[in-house]
Order: sequence, then C-alpha cells, then structure tokens
Amino acid sequence: MARPPGPATGSVSLMLEQASAPLAPLTTLRVGGPARRMVTAATEQEIVETVKDCDRRGEPLLILAGGSNLVIGDDGFDGTVLKIASTGVTKQKTCSGLRLGVAAGHDWDAFVAEAVELGAVGVEAMSGIPGSAGATPIQNVGAYGQDVSQSIAWIRALDRETGDIRGMQSRCLEFGYRDSVFKQNPGKYVVLTVWFGFDPPAASETERLSAPIRYAELARAVGVEEGERVPLALVRETVLKLRAAKGMVLNAEDHDTWSAGSFFTNPVLDVDAFDALAARSTMLPPRFPAPNNQVKTSAAWLIEQAGYPKGYGAGPATLSTKHTLALTNRGAAAAADVLGLAREIRDGVRDRFGVELVPEPVFVGAGSVASSIRGETQVSDRSLHSSVFRVNRSHRLNRLRLRACQAIAAAGPR
Repeated sequence: MARPPGPATGSVSLMLEQASAPLAPLTTLRVGGPARRMVTAATEQEIVETVKDCDRRGEPLLILAGGSNLVIGDDGFDGTVLKIASTGVTKQKTCSGLRLGVAAGHDWDAFVAEAVELGAVGVEAMSGIPGSAGATPIQNVGAYGQDVSQSIAWIRALDRETGDIRGMQSRCLEFGYRDSVFKQNPGKYVVLTVWFGFDPPAASETERLSAPIRYAELARAVGVEEGERVPLALVRETVLKLRAAKGMVLNAEDHDTWSAGSFFTNPVLDVDAFDALAARSTMLPPRFPAPNNQVKTSAAWLIEQAGYPKGYGAGPATLSTKHTLALTNRGAAAAADVLGLAREIRDGVRDRFGVELVPEPVFVGAGSVASSIRGETQVSDRSLHSSVFRVNRSHRLNRLRLRACQAIAAAGPR
C-alpha cells in the first residue's frame, strides 16, 4: 500500500510500504524472519530520501537489493528494510571507449548480457552471478579470473555521514580480494549507480573477443590455453554452463541453488602458513599467487579434505550436492540450521588443517550464532547487497583514512 504523507516522511509518500514484511523470499538462501517495515524504492531520489528519512529518525536501516550473499536471522530485522528496485543502463561513448552506468537495483546478469551484446570486454566471465549491480563493488565480486574492480570507472554513492552524493573514482575505492572501501565501512555509503569503463567495442561480431582467459577451468572448457582470447558470447555461454553444473545459477526447482553462494572465502596465507598447511596434508593443497608474496588456496578443497563431501548434512541445511562451498536450504531450513552447519565445517577445517575459514555472507540479525562463526562479539554487516548503519554524529568512521578519497570524490569524476 502507498505510504500516507506525514511530517517524518516528506516526499517519500508515494513509495510502496509494507509492515511485517517477509524477508526470506527476498534472499537466495530463503531463510530469515520478517522486517518490521519494508519500503520499495524505484528511483535514486526515492532511495536517497528514504535513507535520509530513516537516518534523521534514528531508524535502523537494512538496504537490500538482490538478496544473495546474505543470511538473515530467524528473528528478522527490527527496523526498516529498503528494497532497492532502481533499474536501467545508461550508455556513453567517450574518446577512450564506452561507459555503461548501471542503476544499483539492476539485475547483474542482465547487465552482463547487455554488455556482451554491445561488445564490451571485461565482465563476460562474471555471467550468472546472482544479485544486483550496485552490490558488486562492495565485495569486489569476481569469478573465473575477472572481478569488477578491473572495469569499474567510478561510482555514484550517498555518503550517509554527510548526506552528500559523491562521485567516487575507482582509485579511491580500495579494492582488494573480496574487499573495498564500502566493505571496510559497512553502511556508510549507499551505492546508487556503478559506471563501468570499456575499450571501444570491435565493429563486427567476429572481432569481439573476450579478455585474455586467466582461469584454468574456463580455458579448458573453451578449449584454449590460459591467456588466449575467444568470442565474448562463447565465454558467457560457457560460464553459465559451468555455474549451472555447480548449482550457482538460480533455479527455484533446484535446492542446490537455495544458497548464499560461496559461503567461505578462499584463504590467503603467508608462505610459512601455507607450508604448515601442506605439512598437515596428505597431498599438496591448491596454490595460487596472491598479492604481497602470499598464497591463496582453495576453501572447497579444505572442506572436502577435512571430511565434508558434497551433499554433507542430514538436516534441512546441507552442503550442495554439486559444490562444497555452497551451504544450501533443502526447503525447510531456518537460519539457525545454516549457521550451525557453517560452524561445524569451520571448526572441522580448523581442527584438521589449522586454517580458519572466513564466512563470505553478511549476517543480519543472526545473533550470537553468527558472531561465533565470525569470531566476533558483534555481527558485522558487511554485505554485497545490504548494510546496517546507525547515524551517530559524534562517531565518525575512519575519517582520517578516507579524507584523501573523499577530497577527490567531492570533485566528481573526470
């Protein structure tokens, strides 16, 4: 129903509002209790005004778009959930190539499909990832050798501390492996539009080749060596098939896809820690280069070698039958079931290999169970698709570290 006008709401009165709104159907894991209130915003103005309205009134706010990479507790969320429903892609030709600005609520895979059709190179290997475009920079989403930081030019975002809308250039976003300035400052910013920059597209379909393929599994699947290029459309088609085989393409009939995606990040270890891991293993663990002379290994490999095969679990939450990194809802799971399984697997891997797996999803209202999984005293809401933030003018988050970035951002993109 439409929200009636009132002194606290101002011009947000035409947006859809619902009380005691179920949240489980809005997440890919399909668990969690209701929101006390949910507002659906379809434009940038509606998003900004809703956020500012909640912040003025001290209302706890959860920002939700695609609902993947998210675990909502069984008690739900005692505040306002803002469902971002803005869509659309803006095209700009520049002297250096093509820029595509995608609204925060736009479906990510739909954007990738459009980019591939236009001949834009750099996001094709991220086909099939569920969720919204505005969520991707928060955790620097990536797959099959690509991540969004390689193509993002700048981001238009609301700074909730100052109330300003900023243009934040890529160099200010502190991108790292599944990391960004947005993740480091949960809830401080609300992403409104993501602008991607691409080289000029080739004129003909036959000339539209992918970025050099950097992922061995993908290279094998398309029949080339790593570093070679193939048609853009072939990469997208192949990635969709690979993801579907792992239960990573949403399908309401397939419970293997009722998940939050990869539940644990791949551990990044220093050389000594990796050598210690290898010494405790009966075979050499997977090894991939990482920044700062570190080594990245496979969380899926660690889980399987610790005794948790595909399909593990006897209750309503189990590992996927296709992919050990996905914890799935078999149809009747509660958040507590999923978190209990996650804790069992984390503890088992630590006991077997001495490596602490770090959960990838954000936990909202999941209480002490989620806290114990993260090893924290409070739940940290660092999400691809959501953020919780309480405005406190006397407590500015990481102001000194962000000052240089904000000074550049205030000047806008160039």
